Amino acid sequence: VQLQASGGGLVQPGGSVKLSCTASGRTYSSNTMAWFRQAPGKEREFVAAHRSSGGNTMYADSVKGRFTFSRDNAKNTVYLQMNSLKPEDTGIYYCARKSGLAIWSSMPSPETYDYWGQGTQVTVSS
Repeated sequence: VQLQASGGGLVQPGGSVKLSCTASGRTYSSNTMAWFRQAPGKEREFVAAHRSSGGNTMYADSVKGRFTFSRDNAKNTVYLQMNSLKPEDTGIYYCARKSGLAIWSSMPSPETYDYWGQGTQVTVSS
C-alpha cells in the first residue's frame, strides 16, 4: 500500500486548508486511516483517525471543532479539512493507514499503523 498526501501550503492564521491522502496498491475496504503531524523539534502528534466501519472518528483535543476528517471510499481517499488555523498547527502532516479496524484506544498511537505517506507541509503564518 502506498499513501500519497497533498494539499499543504502556506496559510494565514484563521484560514483554512484541505489535505488529501490517496491510497493505492493492495488496499482493503476494512481499514483505519489517520492523520498525524510533526512540528520542528517535536515528536509526531496524533491529529485524527477514522475507522472504515461504524464511522467512528477520533480527534485530538487541540483540533476538535476546527478539523474534520472525511473519506471517499470510491477514490480510496481521505481528507482533513482544517479551519480556523493557528500558528501552532504548523508542521508536516502525515497520513497513515492500518489494514483492518484499530482498537479505539490504540488509534492515537503511531505504532498502530502499517503504512505512512510522505507528509505534506502546512505553515500557518501571517
